[in-house]
Amino acid sequence: MRSVRSNLFNILFYAWTTAMVLIFAPGLLLPYQVTVWGQRRWARGVNLLLRWSAGIKVEIRGLQNRPRGGAIIASKHQSAWDTLIWHVILDDPAMVMKKELLSIPIYGWMCRKTRMIAVDRKAGAKALRAMLADAKAATEIGRAIVIFPQGTRTAPGVSTADMPYQPGVSALYRGLDVPVVPVALNSGLFWPRRQLLRQSGTIVLQFLEPIPSGLPRKEFDLLLQERLETANLALEAEAAIK
Repeated sequence: MRSVRSNLFNILFYAWTTAMVLIFAPGLLLPYQVTVWGQRRWARGVNLLLRWSAGIKVEIRGLQNRPRGGAIIASKHQSAWDTLIWHVILDDPAMVMKKELLSIPIYGWMCRKTRMIAVDRKAGAKALRAMLADAKAATEIGRAIVIFPQGTRTAPGVSTADMPYQPGVSALYRGLDVPVVPVALNSGLFWPRRQLLRQSGTIVLQFLEPIPSGLPRKEFDLLLQERLETANLALEAEAAIK
């Protein structure tokens, strides 16, 4: 049954994604808000398909901590789902992403159109400076910055020793006078990395207490990692009990 539901979702997901890309491709010639609106429609459709075909519900917790303007969201990253949900729960997110993704036809063009923050990981300090400049421009107009501190998808249970936090989030914290909102989640238990099978259940995304600006770097790094790892372990344990 799990295999049947997973395959059904996968077919519907790719069909829905292809249809939305084709429908909104002409929007690249229009104001960028049109593409932002299309991304939100696409992401909401994916969540509906998840529930209907794969039996996966979505629960958002801690909405009182969700930023309403310029801020940094430091989110765990376990699944492809983590990259689409922000189009649903934020008005106009500026997501930090790999520069290579901009080379994907149409998808990459849409990311450029919606002013995502592309980072060239091979450029070192130069990449951090460019990221900070783009992030400043985004927060000045009230956009929230979404960054995955570990830099890539990390399966549930993988330790920070094997997948350490990258310097990007600290660079943003030092360079921007805005709070950081940590976000924990358990999506990798239901939409696993590099797997076609899905597991029915409830994906939980939880906004944690914001970290105020101005803390020393080491204090910030330790506090962010402690809050994220503790909350993530709790969500994974909760899902295992159910």
